[in-house]
Amino acid sequence: MYDIDVLYQAKSVQDAVKLRLAHPEADIIAGGSDVLVQMREGKRAGKSLISIQTLDEIRGVKLEDDGTIRIGSLTSFSHITRDPIIQKYINVLGEAVDQVGGPQIRNIGTIGGNTCNGVTSADSASTLFAWDAIVELTGPDGIRRLPISEFYIRAGKVDIREGEIQTAILIPKESYEDTCGHYIKYAMRNAMDIATLGTSVNVRLSADKKTVLRARVAFGVAGPIPLRAVTAESLAAGQPVSMELAERFAQAVKADIHPRDSWRAAKDFRMHIAVESAKRAFIESVKLCGGAL
Repeated sequence: MYDIDVLYQAKSVQDAVKLRLAHPEADIIAGGSDVLVQMREGKRAGKSLISIQTLDEIRGVKLEDDGTIRIGSLTSFSHITRDPIIQKYINVLGEAVDQVGGPQIRNIGTIGGNTCNGVTSADSASTLFAWDAIVELTGPDGIRRLPISEFYIRAGKVDIREGEIQTAILIPKESYEDTCGHYIKYAMRNAMDIATLGTSVNVRLSADKKTVLRARVAFGVAGPIPLRAVTAESLAAGQPVSMELAERFAQAVKADIHPRDSWRAAKDFRMHIAVESAKRAFIESVKLCGGAL
């Protein structure tokens, strides 16, 4: 069923790096929810694979001493959704990845695979952009970390260098502290469908819950890679909480997004749902933070 040339099994992260250097033509396989499907379709027929599936050292969620949330790249979507650290500090990420495929896909699909694909429709991507995630890569020269906005280069292309594998996604404490968010996925079907548009918003309010100290909004499928709408973010910062602000915030996202026409949706329709979903996600984020509109 699967036309695989050679399957190499990595025994550790460093072993995976050595295998990557020795076999640069080989693809990494983790859960296999994307790679094996593409192989069966003939897109990767005859490829060699390096399996990292058994590397428990890069699986799981933990809170580091400085408050950084560390999500191992092999952590499954189901694990992320159920994890108590995610539920306490950044529940919106669990809600976002819980909309990936069906239960079987969520049980084997990993956060690393979802981001390393480099596709703009990945359900995790817009939320990770909105929360200033940092991507950790391990290679022959050690550990390299970069903002997720720099990790995505173009559609289907990410910044993974020779011999590197992605080992973690990091969410700094200053990105999630006292912050609440909401994710909206618009798709043609309610289940097991790729996003026509994904919208992730989060806000941080003043102590009296009447002022927006900070707002973030990021989109998937509003451009060739996930992106932030920085014009809307700047507009909301320091402003009183109100329905009027929610409307202006939503309208401002049009300055930074670049949706396209496709068989799934027309550009104008994507623009319309981007504005509407940004407004709804902003309102919900404010409410989750204890604000009133």
